[in-house]
Amino acid sequence: MVDRLANQVDKEARDLAVLRAVVAEGPIGIVRLSDRTDLPEHKVRYSLRMLENDGLVQPTPSGAVPADDIEDQVAAIDDGIDRLIDRIRSMQDVL
Repeated sequence: MVDRLANQVDKEARDLAVLRAVVAEGPIGIVRLSDRTDLPEHKVRYSLRMLENDGLVQPTPSGAVPADDIEDQVAAIDDGIDRLIDRIRSMQDVL
């Protein structure tokens, strides 16, 4: 159970690393994202697809760019992470 959760957290961390690079340098393509994040291109491609599905980035002919409302969405992500931390701490109390 913990390994499954750790794997999911690792995947989300990769997505956030890609998002951080897109926000900082967009428009940016897969090869440059791979260089900036030290992730293989196939993982960058997957993260971009997930970020696009979540409405956080948009593809353009020049590369990925952040969504227009990225500041609000990042704030919501931060709040969500704080809530998850609280939930995980409460799970420790149960055990």
